[in-house]
Amino acid sequence: MPDEKKLDPFKPQQPVIPGVGARTDSAKPASPEPQPAAPPAAQASQPQIKIIAVAAAAVLILLVGLIYWGRSSSHKPAPVSADNNVAPVAPAAPAKAAPTEPMGPGVIGTVDEFSKPWSTKHFQYRSFVSGQLEPAMVVRLPHGEYWAFSLIEPFGNCQLEFITDLSKLNSEYGYRADHPMVGDPCNHTVYDLLRYGGGASTEDLVRGVIVKGNGIRPPMAIEIKVQGNNIVAGRSE
Repeated sequence: MPDEKKLDPFKPQQPVIPGVGARTDSAKPASPEPQPAAPPAAQASQPQIKIIAVAAAAVLILLVGLIYWGRSSSHKPAPVSADNNVAPVAPAAPAKAAPTEPMGPGVIGTVDEFSKPWSTKHFQYRSFVSGQLEPAMVVRLPHGEYWAFSLIEPFGNCQLEFITDLSKLNSEYGYRADHPMVGDPCNHTVYDLLRYGGGASTEDLVRGVIVKGNGIRPPMAIEIKVQGNNIVAGRSE
């Protein structure tokens, strides 16, 4: 009895196909070597994303730096000159408008401006002799009458002053009085407005007799009239 091939109960038998030889384990084809898998597209794009992010951050930092530098430079103080001898230029003071004074002959004021005795007001008077404007003054005397006179000393160039400070009258002019006087600061002549003295001629009597000093005559008087509420300067001596 021919030897029978033992069957392995744990190994299934290959089917027998006519015309096809049985395949043995030794004839098994070698398995191909595994090829490396291609990286996914997402992994390939990650380095590019990182480069773009770094570049954007650099641009943002540069932009912030430029903005900060621009703001800080605009608030820098102006450079100080090295020359310490140059004095700072002070702003020019606004020009003050010269006070306007009334002009005579004509209306030079109102009665309301002279509410108290010894009230005064300056005005400009055009001289009939020289045709030039001269400083003048009108005074309300204690009994209510008005007297005006030129502030230029008679036959001179010094300007007279109305003195209400009696201590100044005593210290600078050496004259004691109990009411205001007119003084000549050039020769210290004192004129009393409550008394009359010689005028342009020996027959004229005008206010402002000389009570001290070597003046020639009382101040040149200017005629004053009250017309309603207006005080009007007229002709002069």
